[in-house]
Amino acid sequence: MRKRMLALLAMMLAVILASAGGAAWAAEETVRFPALHDGVELVGYLFLPRDVARPVPALVLMHGRAGAYSSAAKGVYTAKTLSQRHRQWAQWWADQGYAALIVDGFGPRGYPAGFGRFTYKDRPAELDETEARPQDAYAGLRYLRGRPEIAGARIGIMGWSNGGSTVLAAMARNAPGLAQLGGPEYGFRAGLALYPGCGLKDKFKTGLLPYAPTRIYAAENDDEVSSKTCLTLTERSRARGADLAAHVYPGAVHGFDDPAPARQAVPANRDATADVAVQALAFFAERLK
Repeated sequence: MRKRMLALLAMMLAVILASAGGAAWAAEETVRFPALHDGVELVGYLFLPRDVARPVPALVLMHGRAGAYSSAAKGVYTAKTLSQRHRQWAQWWADQGYAALIVDGFGPRGYPAGFGRFTYKDRPAELDETEARPQDAYAGLRYLRGRPEIAGARIGIMGWSNGGSTVLAAMARNAPGLAQLGGPEYGFRAGLALYPGCGLKDKFKTGLLPYAPTRIYAAENDDEVSSKTCLTLTERSRARGADLAAHVYPGAVHGFDDPAPARQAVPANRDATADVAVQALAFFAERLK
């Protein structure tokens, strides 16, 4: 019975997530705040639950290599041209009672449209997911702690693809930018990475030791990054006592939660999208609420 109820809930969440684009669940605000490492003014899109009566938990959301915006933005990079995936996840989190801050670290540095597939070696150092982008995540965390609507001690981080890699690097005990906030006790309370690249420039060959619980959700048929690398990283990390776990969705591909009809027409992607919504909700509820 419990499995059937969870399956039904997963289906409902998938439908909600896939149709959230036209919903007006969240109060949306474009914000700006300074980067930690190079003085650039970052752009963020903050989604708040309606009728906030008391400080709420929050999530910093880190976009992938394609940037925060739709491929159909046509040179206009604003809240209105955010990609469907980022907007819908942010709205969905706000509907669950969380504030959600999408951090755009690419646009302010001259790369608003992001990068195409298989361009990893050509990306500039100022966007490095193991050094620069974790600091952008912590800049977002610092900004959220200055907002009266946010419960500053209950903030997590979630990212996709290259942003998922950023999550993993940001959760390391010696993550770039973490010391500027005061150390691990002032960092994120939990981290969740969707289909990240887990090679992380070989900086965690012997394992990643996150300072707070961290989860990876990968795709078996990923054609951009290796889910096996994530399993290897997890195994080595757990052998050293890390609170890190990974799950690989059979048959799913990179970007399985993209709400585009073609992507969601694949049953494995649809099932993975539904399940990851359930898992993410439970994960953050336990650690942030």
